[in-house]
Amino acid sequence: MIVLRRIQDGLQTELIGKEIHHFAEVTSTNDVAKKLAAGGAEEGTVIIAETQTGGRGRIGREWFSPKGGVWFSIILRPKVSPEDALRLTLTTAVAVAHVIRRMLRLNSEIKWPNDVLIEGKKVCGILTEMSTSGKIVKSVVLGIGINANVNVESFPEHLRNSVTSLKKELREEVPRERFLQALLEELERYYTMFTRSEFDLILEEWKELARFLGSHIEVVSCGEKLVGLAVDVDQSGALLIKTRDGNVRRVVSGDVSLQKL
Repeated sequence: MIVLRRIQDGLQTELIGKEIHHFAEVTSTNDVAKKLAAGGAEEGTVIIAETQTGGRGRIGREWFSPKGGVWFSIILRPKVSPEDALRLTLTTAVAVAHVIRRMLRLNSEIKWPNDVLIEGKKVCGILTEMSTSGKIVKSVVLGIGINANVNVESFPEHLRNSVTSLKKELREEVPRERFLQALLEELERYYTMFTRSEFDLILEEWKELARFLGSHIEVVSCGEKLVGLAVDVDQSGALLIKTRDGNVRRVVSGDVSLQKL
């Protein structure tokens, strides 16, 4: 079990993690966070769970959340438009990738729109959900799931070839409390940049970590399959693809895979 004191002692943040809720099991940390946010929970509140029975990814997909992982959500209340709040997914991916690289010396990279990979396999997923009133963002719940000390062989068979864990890549267990502490500090640093309208700097870092840019890819979006060159990601976080007919298509959501030439 994660020991909260080991996270909170020495935590160098002003906002994120000053209040932390820890559960042995929940349906989803995002579910808990949304209820707390609706009840007026302070910005920066963190919800951690040892396991999730109903963890989910994008488009309602199941997110397998066994013991040993790092499953948590953060309540944020940025004073931005709903469109700008969507940039928080990219911002979070940069923070996660940097901590994995700096602390664990693993060669992490980013896959659009919300995954962090190691050696081409998913180690982290990010799910951003928001509550709005018209054009006002009331709260954003940032859900982060990291395969830390989990056994990949325990995953459903159809996932085993596409996922990895920090433990598998390191060949030893990760100190989850120290990892979470470093991650909360890095997330606050990037969130501060985000709130200071420095997303252009964050996006440049994101692009450096997104090795698929410049590659031939296949994207399935809204039932349509697009094949072409991953040209860029714009300021809103949309992916720009140059298709075989020479046109540049803008994609706001979808599943990306590298195309075998």
